[in-house]
Amino acid sequence: MKQGLVFLYFLICVIYVQAAVASEDPVLEAARQAEAQLDARVGLAVYDTGSGANWLFNADGSFPMGSTFKVLACGVLLARADAGDEDLDRFVEIVQTDLVTYSPVTETWVGRNVSLGEICAATMRTSDNTAANKVLEALGGPGSLTAFLRSLGDQTTRLDRWETDLNEGTPGDPRDTTSPAAMAASFQKFVLGDVLSTSSRETLTDWLLGNEVGGPLLRAGLPEDWRIGDRTGAGGHGSRGIVAVLWPPGRAPLIAAIYLTETQATLEGRDAAIAAIGRAIAETIAGAP
Repeated sequence: MKQGLVFLYFLICVIYVQAAVASEDPVLEAARQAEAQLDARVGLAVYDTGSGANWLFNADGSFPMGSTFKVLACGVLLARADAGDEDLDRFVEIVQTDLVTYSPVTETWVGRNVSLGEICAATMRTSDNTAANKVLEALGGPGSLTAFLRSLGDQTTRLDRWETDLNEGTPGDPRDTTSPAAMAASFQKFVLGDVLSTSSRETLTDWLLGNEVGGPLLRAGLPEDWRIGDRTGAGGHGSRGIVAVLWPPGRAPLIAAIYLTETQATLEGRDAAIAAIGRAIAETIAGAP
C-alpha cells in the first residue's frame, strides 16, 4: 500500500512538472491552447539553429502533409539538377487533361511549353496543384520523392499519391504523411544544409520568400522585421500545416514545422492558431539572450 502511494505521489509530481514547464514556455503553451481551442491534434517542431534550442510538441506524431510536400518536391528537383540528372530549363507541355482543382497559374498555360523552373516557381509561390503534379512527374512520381528522402535519413515522411488525392487526410491513414520532427529535419537539409548547391539553395529560398498564400499563418504572427520563407498546406478533416525558415533580425535562422488535423474548426480559426504560435515564437526569441 505504501509503495503504491509513493508511486502515485511520484506520478503526480511528474505530471505537475510537465504541465508547469509547458505552461511556462510560450511556444508549447500556444500549441496546447491550439489543441484545446480547436479540439484538434497539434504537433510542432521548432529549432533555433543558432543556440541549438528546440521546442517539440507531439513532434513525432503522424500528420497529413498537404501541400507542404511541395517544398520537398522542388528541393529534390533542384538536387537532381545539381547532379546533372535534370535541367530546370527543360520545357514540358501543359495540356487540358493535366488540370486539377486549384491551378491558378497552369490553367493559363494550357497549350504552352513551360520550363520546369517556372513550374516549380508556380508550385512554391501559389501552391498550384497541376504544377506540383508536373514536378512529381519529372521526378518519376511520388515514390521517387519518398526514396530521395530515405537517402537523406528521413524514414518517416512518405508521399504516396498525386494532387489532389493526397490531401484526403483521413485519420489513421499513413499515406502522404510526415511528423513535425521529420519534416523540420528534412526541410533544414534542403534550405540550410548541403543537399543543394549554393545557387540552388538560393533559388529555393527565393521561392519560399515569395509564397503568396501564407499570409494568415506564421507571417501574421511575426514582427515585420523578421524574414520568413514558408510553404503551407491544407487538407481534409481539418488538416493544416506549414513548414518555414525564419530569420529574426541579427540572429541565426529558425526552422519550424507545424501541423494540425482532426478538427471541425474553420480555416480562419486554424490559421489564427498557427499565427498565435508564431507570436509565441517571436516572444520567446525576443526574451532569449
